[in-house]
Amino acid sequence: MSETPDPEVVELATKVFDLARHGEADALAAYVDAGVPANLTNDRGDSLLMLAAYHGHAAAVTALVGRGADPDRANDRGQTPLAGAVFKGEDAVIAALLSAGADPAAGTPSAVDTARMFGKADLLELFGAR
Repeated sequence: MSETPDPEVVELATKVFDLARHGEADALAAYVDAGVPANLTNDRGDSLLMLAAYHGHAAAVTALVGRGADPDRANDRGQTPLAGAVFKGEDAVIAALLSAGADPAAGTPSAVDTARMFGKADLLELFGAR
């Protein structure tokens, strides 16, 4: 028997995921500080951090990892926030994730694999890969 989610909880989760997509770092930080899990994921396994990273919001990324978001947490397709940032060419997000300890080899494809696919030699060098 499955439980129907509380509509208010669903509405709050939707709002918080939108804050991540739009890079509302201060609001995101306030919600996490108030008890929203830093590693909250949506129905595709995308974490708040993944959404912030993929949409190019370095300040939101920094706010989330500073509150315990896992920089290597992969979504349901095996993609990590760092690989998403490499795919989107978000250099500030890449730097923020690396400073938070993100592993360029994590995920499928990994950030290293993604950099190789797109011929980003500068990122391969940054990641210590060939």
